[in-house]
Amino acid sequence: MATPTPGVHIRPNGEKVFIPLENNPQLFASLVHRLGVSKKLSFHDVYSISDPDLLAFVPRPAHALIFISPGDVYHRVHGRDEAREITYDGKGDNENVVWFKQTIGNACGLIALLHAVCNGSAREFIEEGSLVDRLLKQALPLGVEERAKVLYDSKELEEAHMAFATQGDSAAPAAEDEPGLHFLAFVAGRDGHLYELEGGFNGPVDLGEMAEGEDCLSEKALQMGVGRFVEKAEGTVEMSVIALCEGE
Repeated sequence: MATPTPGVHIRPNGEKVFIPLENNPQLFASLVHRLGVSKKLSFHDVYSISDPDLLAFVPRPAHALIFISPGDVYHRVHGRDEAREITYDGKGDNENVVWFKQTIGNACGLIALLHAVCNGSAREFIEEGSLVDRLLKQALPLGVEERAKVLYDSKELEEAHMAFATQGDSAAPAAEDEPGLHFLAFVAGRDGHLYELEGGFNGPVDLGEMAEGEDCLSEKALQMGVGRFVEKAEGTVEMSVIALCEGE
């Protein structure tokens, strides 16, 4: 492997670890634009999943959602089995969604961003020949482990991530620190179903069928997706939702 980008940590077992991304819509947008997603798309804070007046501030359609969950809330929904066997074997043109296994430490934000832009209607905004376009074309025909290696070995992806991981409004933690947050992407699959995607799980989670014309912020999609976590939050407010939409 090439010499790591400054700030990247290599654990004793050889695992590469990034500085985690700050939960910041502007930073996320700048990163995906650098990766090669059209500037027609950006990220917008979703301040409520139940108040119609607040939801009205978010441009529609919402091509994808990124949900940031504290670990305790995440485990109430998914359990605490950290040693999940990878059961997913999708690849190529048969996939309803593109899923990446996370093998880079603290890169859950980056993986969530890739899941958001590589699936559903957002994929139409990937610019030909860009970094994410090249990575996607290289990864699509491959199985889970080989696909993860495409991301792991990409020096360009590493440099892009690190360029933004040290930005933001708060001090960047050290790469070896454990952030304790889970970044999840909610996207529409080619089969019209809503999917929850996280690189640390054992594959895509099919949440069920969306009605024709619905997007990721529709009432049903929110109930099937983010709403499950809000229900289990037990008063926890350290959660956030951002939507990938057209417009600034």
